[in-house]
Amino acid sequence: MKKAAVEIKLQNGLEARPVAMLVQVASKYESKIYLESAGKRVNAKSIMGMMSLGLDNGEQVTVTAEGSDEDKAVEAIEQYLCGVEQ
Repeated sequence: MKKAAVEIKLQNGLEARPVAMLVQVASKYESKIYLESAGKRVNAKSIMGMMSLGLDNGEQVTVTAEGSDEDKAVEAIEQYLCGVEQ
């Protein structure tokens, strides 16, 4: 299992479109991927789950991945949340 603490650096936080793009990034990987914030843990491949977090720019989240490509998955999610183009 791979974990990373990440600060969201997306201009508008995780609104509908950025959430959809994040789910697309997460869905490229076979690993189970979760985001956790304020004690709530959701599947990063679920649009509804991600929307329920209501994350804004500057907030901290923990990204967790478990599976054969967990390192690459966490790195890709971290890059996306930090505003690095994929």
